[in-house]
Amino acid sequence: MTWWRRLVGGSSGRDSKQPDFLAEALDLESRGDYANALTSYRLALRERPDDPGVLQNIAIAFSKTGQPEEAIRTYRRALQIDPDLAGAHYGLAFLLLKRGDTAHAGMHLEGFLRTTRADDAAAAKFRAHAERTLADLSGQAASPAESGEYDEYGDGAPDPADER
Repeated sequence: MTWWRRLVGGSSGRDSKQPDFLAEALDLESRGDYANALTSYRLALRERPDDPGVLQNIAIAFSKTGQPEEAIRTYRRALQIDPDLAGAHYGLAFLLLKRGDTAHAGMHLEGFLRTTRADDAAAAKFRAHAERTLADLSGQAASPAESGEYDEYGDGAPDPADER
């Protein structure tokens, strides 16, 4: 099926299978093409408008394309659908920290820690970072700057895309 037929909804006659926009978006994102991944995620969202996972992926792509306010709005929408969506709590917390909203960031760090298991090896580095950041917000530990934990983005946070 050509891209034009996909765009206008036609069929090539030989391929009546519906495109998998989510798979396409994930593929584009894995290649660093976040702008086009956003388009495919939006198309996936049309098919599954209440899918918190799609919304979370959209929020990550917004973050990667320098659209933090859109990312915040999208994470919040995902959390309205699934209040226990750990990745959304994590991503939202660090976006809120970047804009100085420490109270709400702390609330989402706590939400992340509440919705992940301490014995989950895949979540270990994210949990450790969330715990350090929450302690820092409470004044109980050295700041990330003092402990040398800043990454290339300057926030010390592991990439939320790694959590998928």
